[in-house]
Amino acid sequence: MGFLPIGILLFAATPLVSYFLYAPEVKRAEEVAKWAGGELAIMGRVTRKELTMAVLAVAALVGWIGGSRWISPVTVALAVISVMLLSRVVKWNDILANRQAWSVLVWFATLVAMAEGLSNVGFLSWFGARAATHMTRIPLIPMLVAAVAAFFVIHYLFASITAQTNALLPVFLLAVPSVNDVPAKAFTLVLVYSLDLMGILTPYASEPAPIWYSSGYIPTKKFWRLGAIMGAPYLFMLLAVGIPFTIAFAH
Repeated sequence: MGFLPIGILLFAATPLVSYFLYAPEVKRAEEVAKWAGGELAIMGRVTRKELTMAVLAVAALVGWIGGSRWISPVTVALAVISVMLLSRVVKWNDILANRQAWSVLVWFATLVAMAEGLSNVGFLSWFGARAATHMTRIPLIPMLVAAVAAFFVIHYLFASITAQTNALLPVFLLAVPSVNDVPAKAFTLVLVYSLDLMGILTPYASEPAPIWYSSGYIPTKKFWRLGAIMGAPYLFMLLAVGIPFTIAFAH
């Protein structure tokens, strides 16, 4: 309920802004439906491999969602890939040939390791604590705006929203609400809302981001530029609409 005003506005504005900033090359294609129907006819009936693949995909989703308490998602993925190989749904050469997947694995693993390294040596907690401490010296509303904006922009240093949540959210929640007159519940809610928006910023901002980026449809320079351009109105809506509404909503 607290996020509803922000969510409705961004839900309506995002497609329009995206279309204006990065318009699709193909805007009308009535023949696509006919082409897709023809391709399906050429493919023929569903094969045993395709059915096996569908069952394994559902099993992987069930394992990731329902079995995370007892089994690692990595173990689930490796088990499903192993069954795919044993059942000859895919061949090992098919896996080796998927260069984009290997690129995402190496690149994203490196970024996560770097972010964890910054957290392990205490840099991120130190930076967050220093930033939050300095913000507490300014008036209430500017302080809330500065704290939320800083928490949002700092995500450029993280390769995971979960990592930022673990490293910095407790720091901000301890430092800022300790000041008198700060609406602790509203401030907490707005920070949590920001976690749902910051995944747009960089090619590594969230777990799905490297997959979209590695598809190659958007060049690197444009990906970064579009992330900053789209991130600015997201942050503006969070500050201009989210803070006042959440303060009223939390009370």
